[in-house]
Amino acid sequence: MKHIFIINPAAGQGKALNFIRPKIEEVCQKYALDCEIYITKAQGDGIEFVRERAKSGEEIRFYACGGDGTLYEVVNGAFGYKNVQVAVVPLGSGNDFIRLFGTKDEFLELDDQVNGVPVEFDVIKCGDEIAINQCSMGMDAEVCAMQGKIKKLPLVTGEGAYYIGCLYAIIKKFKNRFTYTIDDGETVTDDVLFCFAGNSRWYGGGFKAAPLALPEDGLLDFVLVKSGFSRLKLVSLLNIYKRGEHLDWKETTFKRGKKIVIHSEKPAAVNVDGECKFVTDTSFEIVEKGITYVVPAKSEFLKEREKRLSENK
Repeated sequence: MKHIFIINPAAGQGKALNFIRPKIEEVCQKYALDCEIYITKAQGDGIEFVRERAKSGEEIRFYACGGDGTLYEVVNGAFGYKNVQVAVVPLGSGNDFIRLFGTKDEFLELDDQVNGVPVEFDVIKCGDEIAINQCSMGMDAEVCAMQGKIKKLPLVTGEGAYYIGCLYAIIKKFKNRFTYTIDDGETVTDDVLFCFAGNSRWYGGGFKAAPLALPEDGLLDFVLVKSGFSRLKLVSLLNIYKRGEHLDWKETTFKRGKKIVIHSEKPAAVNVDGECKFVTDTSFEIVEKGITYVVPAKSEFLKEREKRLSENK
């Protein structure tokens, strides 16, 4: 198998390349890997590089060395190719998808990455884009759009940028009129803060939006929160939401399903694993076993997974 490390040189405020390159060279020499390093040149370059290499049919493990944006590019390049695997070397400020499998420091143990376990995970299809973690529409996507700008500032963490973005959205983007349908269910029109589709649990630098989601159960966790709060009340609830304790709010609709279709009366932000745009119509749909993801060898997730599988036999 070929091991290709895709490095975003802008990750870690420009320090990622000098930090990770010696570690990669060391582990490749240690295990005598057929190894290659590719440094991305511009936004979107990672998608094209991964896709072109995947077309060869060669068995390749791509390591996304950067933040959530780098993972987004590698996933979108790898999607549709059964001959490739995706791993993560977290060098960004958010790194939300990996939280289900371990800490950032644990992921930086490259021995565990090289010896990791490939698992087929579901992904989310939103138009021509693929998300491995989450998609959302509404106020929290507005937060995402603002967060991307704020976290470029010196000394601002991904979590801190999310809080600042929240305050901006609460002031400027508080209410959305959406019409939505989950699977073949009832079509509902309501004023909502946001609609969230979770393949995994965290986003926004540690906000546990879908606390029960698993990326291999064949279902998405849909969380919709109505606009039933005052702005002041919503600010006071942010930490509760961050802890994932919002599913029992009377304003929350929580359902599991395969697909949600959303219409907005005016253009609203859509967040696809941190990539944001503004539309009036969108859909978030599961693609079961859409990507092969490498879970680090010592991850507790693997033990928990074995337990779940044995219980379901």
